[in-house]
Amino acid sequence: MVKWIVPYLMRIGERLLMASSVTITSMVICLGMAWCADAVGLSGAVGAFFAGIAVAHTPYRQTIESHMEPIGYAIFVPMFFVSIGLNMSFNHLASSLLFVGVLTVLACLSKLFGCGLGALVNGFDIHSSYMIGSGMISRGEMGLITAQIGFSSGLLSPAYYSDLILVIILSTMIAPFLLKHAIHHLPQTQKVDAPAL
Repeated sequence: MVKWIVPYLMRIGERLLMASSVTITSMVICLGMAWCADAVGLSGAVGAFFAGIAVAHTPYRQTIESHMEPIGYAIFVPMFFVSIGLNMSFNHLASSLLFVGVLTVLACLSKLFGCGLGALVNGFDIHSSYMIGSGMISRGEMGLITAQIGFSSGLLSPAYYSDLILVIILSTMIAPFLLKHAIHHLPQTQKVDAPAL
């Protein structure tokens, strides 16, 4: 339903006699969808995600992207990472090092083999599958959001929350090195199309 309503709302927003009306309309849609998702018991991130998909399929995508990127990096992204950091505690770090290490290895291997095997099954060769698996290791923002939701709802203790954040950070830092290794081991014919790191 959102797929049909959003373009209509964006056209209305374009007609408003105010600066950046299309961008403001997209923010209203995003926050409104986040509120709706929260109201039915889902994460606000889920609602915002679907709002982004709907807005991306309108002719205003490029305009909104160019306007929202500076706002996101100036306000929302720093606030998000500050909120993640404020909830972390290093009191149990010494006793959790083995747990963090094992979980980091499992996080890397599960993505490397899981996504690599999926690529292999779908017709990619072994080198390309290794590169796809390496590229998928990074958890990034969605992993942080999921951990934050679990902590906020009381499903994660402060100690486990901090451990999971460290695992997400470590796996994200490991991913570029494995991806670089995968690219360097590509056959010469495939290196032409591979991104440079």
